[in-house]
Amino acid sequence: MGSTTETLSGATLSRGPFRAPRGTQISCKGWQQEAALRMLMNNLDPEVAEKPEDLVVYGGTGKAARNWESFHAIVKSLRELANDETLLVQSGKPVGVFRTHEYAPRVLLCNSNLVGHWNNWEQFHEFDRAGLMMYGQMTAGSWIYIGTQGILQGTYETFAGGRSAATLAGRWRANLLLPGGMGGMGGAQPLAATMNGAAFLGIDVDPERIKKRLKTGYCDVMVTSLDEALRILKNAVRKGEATSIGLVGNCADVIPELAKRGVVPRFVDGPNQRARSHWRLCAKRHVSRGRPRIADERRR
Repeated sequence: MGSTTETLSGATLSRGPFRAPRGTQISCKGWQQEAALRMLMNNLDPEVAEKPEDLVVYGGTGKAARNWESFHAIVKSLRELANDETLLVQSGKPVGVFRTHEYAPRVLLCNSNLVGHWNNWEQFHEFDRAGLMMYGQMTAGSWIYIGTQGILQGTYETFAGGRSAATLAGRWRANLLLPGGMGGMGGAQPLAATMNGAAFLGIDVDPERIKKRLKTGYCDVMVTSLDEALRILKNAVRKGEATSIGLVGNCADVIPELAKRGVVPRFVDGPNQRARSHWRLCAKRHVSRGRPRIADERRR
C-alpha cells in the first residue's frame, strides 16, 4: 500500500502507511509519551488494522482517530508533550494539554460519550457525520488493539469451556462451529476452533478478510461454494481431523440453506446474537430436533 495524501484546512496530510517505531531511539520527550505514540501507530499498521487508510482498526467502524487532521494533531501533541503534562483526547481528537505532574497519566481519552436523552445511535450518527464524534470500539480508539492475536486466547477458552461432558469424552471432533464474520475479532475463531480439535465453517461476505486469515495461518481453506465447504468438513469429520473453512457468502443466505440441508452446528456465533437467532428460526422451519453436529453416519 503506497502513501496517499489529502488536503484539510489548506494542509497536505499523509495518510500512511504508518508503522510503530522500533528500537531505543524516541521522538517524544519521554518514554510514556513514546509508548502512547507507538500504540497509536501500531493500531494503524497495515498488518494490524482493517482499513488503515480510513483510520479503521477493526469492526468496520472502530477508529484510532476521528480524521486525519486529528491523527496528525495527536502525533504532534504527543511529541511536544512534557513529562509533567497530560493530553486530553475526546472521541479521537486532541482537545487540550494541561500541566499536571510526572506521576499523572500522560494521556486521558474517552470515546463516543453521550448522556441521557441523547444516548442513542441516531444522535451518535448525526455527530459522527458532522465530524464531532467517532466510534472507538473497545481497543481501537484507546490505541491498545494488537491484532487478531489479542482475542485468540479468550476465544479458545470460550470454545473449550463450551464443550459438554460427552464432548470431553472424545467426540468434540464431530462438532461444527458456525460463526458469522472473519474480521479483526471473528478472525480468531478458525484457529481457536482447530486448536480445540473442531471443524469450523466461517462465513464472510468480504473475501479479503478470509484471505488475510489464510495469509496469517489462522484459517486453512477459502471456498466460494457451500457444497465444497461441506465436502471438506464431512471428510475431516470422518477422519477425525480438525479443519477450518472460510466461505465467501452472506449468513442470511447460507444459514437457511444449512438448516434446510439438516446441517446443525454445536455453536453459532455472530454479531450481537443475530446469527444465532437467525439459525434458531431457520432450524425450526427446516430441521427436526437432532444432534447438534456434522457427523459421519458410519461412525455412529
